[in-house]
Order: sequence, then structure tokens, then C-alpha cells
Amino acid sequence: MTNEEEEAEIRGDVLESILCHVPLINLLPATHVSKSWNHAVFSSLRHFNHPKPWLIVHSQNSRPPYSADVAVAYDPRSNIWVRLHTQNPPFDFASVLRSSNSTLLYVLSLSKFSFSFDPLHLTWHHVDPPLVWRTDPIVAMVGRRVIVAGGACDFEDDPLSVEIYDVDARRWDRCESMPAILRDCAASTWLSVAASSETLFVMEQHSGSTYSFDPSSRIWSGPFNFRHDRNIFFSVIGISGDKLTMVGLLGNSENVREIKVWELKGESFDVCKEIAVMPKELVEKLKGEYASLNSIKMCSMGDFMYIYNPQDPEELVMCEFVGEGLCRWGSLKNATVDDRSRVAEKMVLTCADVRLGDLGKAVGSGNVRFSIVNDGILQ
Repeated sequence: MTNEEEEAEIRGDVLESILCHVPLINLLPATHVSKSWNHAVFSSLRHFNHPKPWLIVHSQNSRPPYSADVAVAYDPRSNIWVRLHTQNPPFDFASVLRSSNSTLLYVLSLSKFSFSFDPLHLTWHHVDPPLVWRTDPIVAMVGRRVIVAGGACDFEDDPLSVEIYDVDARRWDRCESMPAILRDCAASTWLSVAASSETLFVMEQHSGSTYSFDPSSRIWSGPFNFRHDRNIFFSVIGISGDKLTMVGLLGNSENVREIKVWELKGESFDVCKEIAVMPKELVEKLKGEYASLNSIKMCSMGDFMYIYNPQDPEELVMCEFVGEGLCRWGSLKNATVDDRSRVAEKMVLTCADVRLGDLGKAVGSGNVRFSIVNDGILQ
């Protein structure tokens, strides 16, 4: 049998249908087999099983030094957990690694502000810290600007101060402070943050009072009332696709009756459209070992939303929006807490659109390699 005949046995739609079952990290070598295989890989990703946003879990020691111990990622396209082995960390973690509910990852210390916003955090920017020292600010990226707001120490003149770092101009600018009504809760502990390409949204998690900030005009707007249901006692916000969404706990911490998802629309976000209700069995899984559920956290990207209990992050609940008014719910075990001793460690979650090109850059850098941890336990 000739080489041409051997190749003819597996090509075209047959090859593409086979490749659609191959994990994304294993497709990279296939692109180098031949031109036809390269075409088949990318055609498979376009037409059969396209890439989906990864959930990346960064685990740290809970006490100094805050060395980055584990980084694993869940790929919903292939339903697997992937371990990211970094040969040379970008810096010594003398401070805590943090994130909002987006791709942005950062470390803030007295001497330096380090941040990364590419999908796999291959590139880090190390710049001077903000002028105002902050212990627990909200930090988010809007377009090419990083906004650092609130979280200042008591001895600072303005605990609500806002500073913007322009990535292209490489400089800090001071601007209008946060609304005065947020003075007692202007920290990431109390606020939920969502950032679109143009606007930052900040919600007080217990009251639901929400403000928006336009970094171009440097103006705060609000407050907005997103809670059209009086039964909501805790809520968080995020961006799903191009939509501002809210996830709310209904009832009380001792008896969470429901967890719902709303889309927020309108010029003043006065339209609150219910789009999903979490199945009751998943609400129970979020509680974990606790009888109550005081709070949740959310990480979202594209059509995917991940919700977890910060007190017991062993179970992650996933919601995929699959069409107008339709969603698919599931749960998976957090691969970083297989051992109960790991639950005490600090974890930071980010979401990212990881493409084949991103994996190629990571492997080509010689600093990152990937391995499959196990199959995702999606129920």
C-alpha cells in the first residue's frame, strides 16, 4: 500500500470528526503532521467542536511566602482538567495573587504592581504601584486601562480614590473618587465587579446597590437598583458574552430557596430579565459541608458561567448558555482540592478564551507545558 493510499484512508470529514474528540492540548502536534492535517484540525474546531472558555484555578499557600503552588484549568470543550507546569514563575510571590471575575490576574505590593491579562498569563507587566497604598482594592481591566479603586488604608486622605493605569501610555492617572455612599464597603471583600470593553460595574453584594464607571469620561453613574425581587439577600455580577448578568441568592443564608440568573438591560438597567434557575440539587452541592450558604463567587466568559462557594470550593457549578432562554447546568469537582488538606489554600479563579494559537505560544516559550490531570466530572 502506498503512502498516498494510507493517507486517503483517513482524511476529509472522517478525519475532522475524529479530531473533534481530541483534547485541545493534544491537537497542537496534529497541526504539524501535514498540510491536510493542519487544515483538518482548524476545520474541526470551526465546524464540529469549537474551543470554549477555560476556567483556570490558581492555588497558593495561604501564608507567606505566597508561592504559586498549583495552576489547573478546566476545558469544557473536552471535559478535562489540564495542569499547567510553569518552569520559571514571573516573580517571587511576596504578596497575594488576586483577580476579579475575569482574565485579569494581579499582585500588588508596596514596591510594585504586577498584572497579566493574556489567556494563559504568559506575559506580565511590572509597574510602579498606585500612588495611594491599598490593602483590598477592586481591580479590573476596561479596554486597555487597569482601574484600581477603593480598598485604601484608614490613614489615607481619600479611601475612595481611583487610579487608572494606561497600558499603552504606561502611566498612572488619578480621577474622580468612588461615590461617597460606598465609603464603608469600598473593598473587594464587599463588592462584586464586572467589566465590559467600555464600562466598569460595581455592586455592593448585600444591598445590591450598583454603580458604573466610564474610564474615558472618568465619571461614575448610579446608583442602579438591579434587585427587582425582594427575596434576594446576596448577589454578584459578571459579563456573559456581551451581557451584564446577575446571580442572586433568594431566601436567607440558613435557607437558600433558589439561585437565579438575570440579564440586566436598558439605559439605566431597569429591565431585569430572568434567564436561568439553578437546579435544587446543585444548590445543595454548593453548600458543601455547611448547612447554610452566606455567599457565592462567580467567574464568567463568553457563554460560560462558573459559580462556587468561597467557604467550600470543592464543588464548582457550571452554567452554559446554549440559546435564547436556554442553558445547560452541571457540576464538577475542583481538581485542586482532591485532597481535603488543600481546601485551606487560597485559590484564585480566572476565565479565558484559550485558542490553539495560545497553546502554541505557551509551548514555544519553553516555559509552560501541559498534562491532563483527569477527566472532568461533569454531572
